[in-house]
Amino acid sequence: MPTAVPYCHLNIACALQNHSMLQKFGSSPLVHGSKLSQKPIKFPSVKEYCRQGSLIDAFRSLTLLPTADHSSNHFALEEPYSLMLDLCASQKSLSHGKQIHGRMIKFGLCDSVFLDTKLVQMYGKCGSWLEAEKMFDEMHDRTIFTWNAMLGAYVSDGKHMKALALYKEMRVLGVPLDAHTYPCVLKACGALNEPRLGAEIHGMVVKCGYGAFVFVSNALISMYAKCKDLDGARLLFDSMHEKYDVVSWNSIIVAHATEGHFSDALSLFRRMQGIGLPSNTYTLVATLQACEDPTFIKLGMEMHAATLKSDYYADVYVANALIAMYARCGRMEEAERVFVNMNSKDYISWNTLLSGFVQNDLYSNVYKYFREMWYSGQKPDQVSLLNVIAASGRLGNLSSGMEAHAYAIRNGMDSDMQVGNTLIDMYAKCYCVKYMGGVFENMHEKDLISWTTIIAGYSQNDCHLDALNLFRMLHVERMNIDVMMIGSILTACSGLKSKTSIKEIHGYIIRRDLADTLLLNAIVNAYGETGEIDYAKHVFEAIESKCIVSWTSMLSSYIHNGLSIEALELFCSLKETKLQLDSVALVSLLSAVASLSALKKGKEVHGFIIRKGFQLEGPIASSLVDMYASCGSLGGSEKLFNSVKKRDIILWTSMINAYGMHGFGTVAINLFNKMTDENIIPDHITFLALLHACSHSGLMTEGKRFFAIMKHEYQLEPWPDHYACLVDLLGRSNCLEEAYHIVKNMPIKPTAEVWCALLGACRIHSNKEVGQLAAEQLLQLDTENSGNYALISNILAANGRWNNVEEVRRRMKRNGLKKQPGCSWIEIENEVHTFTARDKAHPNSNGIYLKLAQFTKLLEEQVGYRPETKFVLHNVVEEDKVQMLVGHSERLALGYGLIATPEGTSLRIMKNLRICNDCHTFFKLASKVSKRVLIVRDANRFHHFQKGACSCGDFW
Repeated sequence: MPTAVPYCHLNIACALQNHSMLQKFGSSPLVHGSKLSQKPIKFPSVKEYCRQGSLIDAFRSLTLLPTADHSSNHFALEEPYSLMLDLCASQKSLSHGKQIHGRMIKFGLCDSVFLDTKLVQMYGKCGSWLEAEKMFDEMHDRTIFTWNAMLGAYVSDGKHMKALALYKEMRVLGVPLDAHTYPCVLKACGALNEPRLGAEIHGMVVKCGYGAFVFVSNALISMYAKCKDLDGARLLFDSMHEKYDVVSWNSIIVAHATEGHFSDALSLFRRMQGIGLPSNTYTLVATLQACEDPTFIKLGMEMHAATLKSDYYADVYVANALIAMYARCGRMEEAERVFVNMNSKDYISWNTLLSGFVQNDLYSNVYKYFREMWYSGQKPDQVSLLNVIAASGRLGNLSSGMEAHAYAIRNGMDSDMQVGNTLIDMYAKCYCVKYMGGVFENMHEKDLISWTTIIAGYSQNDCHLDALNLFRMLHVERMNIDVMMIGSILTACSGLKSKTSIKEIHGYIIRRDLADTLLLNAIVNAYGETGEIDYAKHVFEAIESKCIVSWTSMLSSYIHNGLSIEALELFCSLKETKLQLDSVALVSLLSAVASLSALKKGKEVHGFIIRKGFQLEGPIASSLVDMYASCGSLGGSEKLFNSVKKRDIILWTSMINAYGMHGFGTVAINLFNKMTDENIIPDHITFLALLHACSHSGLMTEGKRFFAIMKHEYQLEPWPDHYACLVDLLGRSNCLEEAYHIVKNMPIKPTAEVWCALLGACRIHSNKEVGQLAAEQLLQLDTENSGNYALISNILAANGRWNNVEEVRRRMKRNGLKKQPGCSWIEIENEVHTFTARDKAHPNSNGIYLKLAQFTKLLEEQVGYRPETKFVLHNVVEEDKVQMLVGHSERLALGYGLIATPEGTSLRIMKNLRICNDCHTFFKLASKVSKRVLIVRDANRFHHFQKGACSCGDFW
């Protein structure tokens, strides 16, 4: 802050007279009583070079002045030095300005208020407010021009608080303000969002009579606009009598465009044209900014056409505005065309184009133009680098991201907080947690975005404990916590299945009154993913203004918890609202239909999608393929797959999986080969679907080959799920020793799924030794999965170890677990009928059991069916075992289907558990005797029973 010095009451009129005389070189006013030389010195070369803007030549000419002239004729030298300082200021050449200052000190020219004021002005415009302040403080005499110059220096360098403090000092010292004082002060008010102070200064302007000055009114309009008082700005503009100043129009158009009032901005532009006022560069840039709303793209294109016919075509600012407009409207081809045709480009041109590519998801183009920017000699700046880092993250291109990081380090940009935040996000999206954490730790300054990004990164990469620890650390430091951060923490809590933590976060949200729709949607998701469906439903119902995301969150929660019927009922309620469904909601709905295998419902949803005009591509196409396959209609999946022109990796994978679950392993392999022939690169999920297909079809050799291809040809490190598939394939093929060898030598710790696959194979092939080892490992790894206990119990029961079976059941009870009951369902006439084992709750229960008894007797008589009671894993008498087999849920569903449908109708039955051997035999024989196609989907795969055979080849 400049030191306060007594204001020297100079004769302002005299100072203005002296200033005006400088404009007429050759006159001889007196300064401090000194006498001038009778022959005025002329400096045509310095003046001429200054007019031409040739700073180096002007400086060289100034240095050639004789030393004697400097000491004898100070006043005459004020003009060349003044012109030189103005030129340095306009070209922001601080180094030349300092050299001129040095010469002035050397030759005693620093006792002139006029030149000293010019020095303050030069330092301010060159961005060196400290030097300007130092010069200002050293001055004994100051005019209003000096004070205004210091105000301008502060404002130019963004020191708005200092500018306002200086203004207050001027008022205290009684400095007579002029019209040029107010634009600087008003600009500071706008930058600091100080509308009250701005209004006070407005009052001073009116009181002093400076409101008639157009440039002061323009500054007031700009101030009100920056303070978000658009009504005040418009009222002031409309009250102006002088309507033929283009700056005024530019100010009000910019005010409306900046605040998003694009229609009003364009209306003002038309009014400006109507009064015949010619546009300039600033007008065109402001109006093009208003055309960045896609609604006004047509007008923007008309303006583009007009600039092509005008002198503004070559203007770099107008061209940059055109690029920004096309980019915001998603027209990157036009933006690129404007850029390519530019005669000269500045760094804003390059950065606007790069940002446009990022905004429109054209990340590969960012690399292309970043390289061109480098080769053109335009050194990339921070904005350029941010775009490249962002593109690397979106593409998952770790190597390019690391190159950008290295460039940032070499050029000293890595210390920038925004660069650091973007690097954290990039490494998170590239699944590089180590470097992500390293960037965060090395940041000298961290803001809320830094913390939010790192916590989100850990949550997205399944490092949930790290995310929670950082959140606790942030809470201790008492930093403000925003909605996005809480959303990431809820994701971490869901990943950890921590119901308690979710409830704590929910309570925190309520206490802090942060419960907006966005957060409540996230809470519904979190409760749903941890099985707290009642809490999820309660929160969902409490949301006052439900958006489509709210409904989708509840749909997903129902589906995640196996409540597909409830999900379909919720969808019916959703259709009654006026909300526009999006692709995410439809994908969730298709998932519910797939889990129910409700083919008619699925076809209804398919028709709904077509009627609403959704494109059959991307996630919707993949979900439809999966839905038809899960509903037993492989032909429907094939038809949809073949109709899609743009097939992504997800769609190919969905079709491979469809063939696999229906037992067509060879067809799945052929489709995989076709996919790679079209240069589609498979990912982890693709190979998982392919290995499942091999496992379901008993293709052991092919499965082992594709496992090796995945590792060595595509450099994809197998997940535990891939090992579980391979172990299952080998185990079912009775290669138990090889399967066990793979499990023991896995580079990662075997998961419960891997041991479960091995244990299931031991059960099929009665390998007690390996089965015992697998059972022990399984119980150590996952003691909360009732399915694992059930599998172990079944193996013990098959071996007649009933005491051990009871012990397992007691352990389940101690852990609060229950065996999942067998359940089957069948869809008939658009209604889903559900059955459990030995169920008698169905309205037609008596008829179902009677039909099954008659049909079983028919099978015994015609094809020699005999119940295989060894698969009844209960310690009961033989007669009871037979009755238990008859009461299996899939047979009850079959019985109802035989009653409720005409002869020859195909039946589709779904079961939540693996079909037992006896039921598998029963269905094979039933398909032959009934002359029907029976399709059964169990927990593992589809079985197509036809003419006494099954598509699985008795391998399931």
